[in-house]
Amino acid sequence: MNQLTRQALTGLGQLIVALAVLLFLPAMSLDYWEGWVFLIVFPVSVLVITLYFLKRDPGLIESRIRAGPGAEKEKSQRMIQAIASIFFILTFIVPGLDHHFGWSMVPLPLVIAGDILVVLGLGIIFLVFRENRFTSGVIEVGRDQTVISTGPYAVVRHPMYAGAFIMLFGIPPALGSWWAFMFVILLFAAIAWRLIDEEKFLSKHLPGYHEYCGKVRYRLVPFVW
Repeated sequence: MNQLTRQALTGLGQLIVALAVLLFLPAMSLDYWEGWVFLIVFPVSVLVITLYFLKRDPGLIESRIRAGPGAEKEKSQRMIQAIASIFFILTFIVPGLDHHFGWSMVPLPLVIAGDILVVLGLGIIFLVFRENRFTSGVIEVGRDQTVISTGPYAVVRHPMYAGAFIMLFGIPPALGSWWAFMFVILLFAAIAWRLIDEEKFLSKHLPGYHEYCGKVRYRLVPFVW
């Protein structure tokens, strides 16, 4: 096992542990089947994507490992990432509290639908990674980077965020919590803020990006926005 593989798998393991703590500690119980199912569905999906690119494009994994507020070079993005991180954490804490206090009653079919949306969203992100090897974990322009306008990028300008929106929308029902939608909506707003700021950066630093924006009109949802 090389250093990059070890680093990527260690990071995934740490994420799983963190999610388990965020879910089960507020729930004050391990008897939370929705949480256990999610902790299988989400990590397995991410593991499959990670192993694929460790074999096919390790450079992409290396660039994705550098992420989070501290890794951002732009001050505005550091602030956005910090705010988004808080909302992301609360998206998992609230379902645990919801389970403990019994605030929500989410039917089984909707829980299953939520897990399907999580997988679907991650599947779209996988397609984006396969199409664009420059999808770094931070806002930057890499060496020899060019504008990608094929595949999902021919439909919307930010297909990775579109996939993330689908995944995030599935998390509350997957975890059996209606109240978690409150923080998912706030997270949506933070991501929208991030992508608008990202477009300003790319228009300034990536040749051809401004013209691409003129060609592909919609940012996230065709015929909507």
